[in-house]
Parts: sequence; C-alpha cells; structure tokens
Amino acid sequence: MAAGRYRRFLKLCEEWPVDETKRGRDLGAYLRQRVAQAFREGENTQVAEPEACDEMYESLARLHSNYYKHKYPRPRDTSFSGLTLEEYKLILATDTLGELKDMNKGLWKKLQEKFSARSPEEKQKAWAQSLSRPRT
Repeated sequence: MAAGRYRRFLKLCEEWPVDETKRGRDLGAYLRQRVAQAFREGENTQVAEPEACDEMYESLARLHSNYYKHKYPRPRDTSFSGLTLEEYKLILATDTLGELKDMNKGLWKKLQEKFSARSPEEKQKAWAQSLSRPRT
C-alpha cells in the first residue's frame, strides 16, 4: 500500500505547476521537497500514519483540482482593489516584493545601511561628501 501512496504523491507532484516567479516561496516546489523527505526510500518507505497520509493527499488533490473554486464560484473575477489575476501575479513575484521591501525602508534604516558597513576611509569620504553638499 505504501507503494501506491508514493505513486499517487509522485503523480500529484508531476501535475502541480512550479511558479518560477516565486523563488523560495512556491507551493509546488515545497510540495516536491516534502514528498522527497517523507518518502526517502521511495516505494519501500513505511508510512507511520497511513490515515493522515491519505488525508493529506486528498486535501492536496482537492486544491490542485480547484475543487473549492468550482464548489464556491465567485460572481466576478475581481477583488476590492480591482486588480486582475495577472496584475496580482506580477505584484507577488519575488523580484517585485524585493523592490517593494527596499522602497518601504524607513529613513533610520537607510541611514544605518549607508553608514554602518564601511571601512574608516569610506566613512570619512562619505562624511566629507555630506559636508560639501549645499544645504537647502
């Protein structure tokens, strides 16, 4: 029976897409990693809790098949912001989130980064440049 569970999880992993824009945060990649950990010995792996394993598979299979999307259809494909699915995907991409994180840093954090990780010569040079700038 463990071999059948293993094959079902492998099939699910093959079908589950990997979103390359979500490096380090993608559910498909995480799922593959967890299946590899759980079934280290492949088909010969002994499952300690078969019922829990089957429940986990069924839950993931429902998510993958969009069971809840079809069971509870939305009247419109928009949200409170009015953005489309493609716009959300762009915003939630790892690169975009990194840029937004840099933009949202406070003034104190920016100053700390600017002056903390420098050699004494670089600090002196930065200090001299800040003094030579005209004040407004």
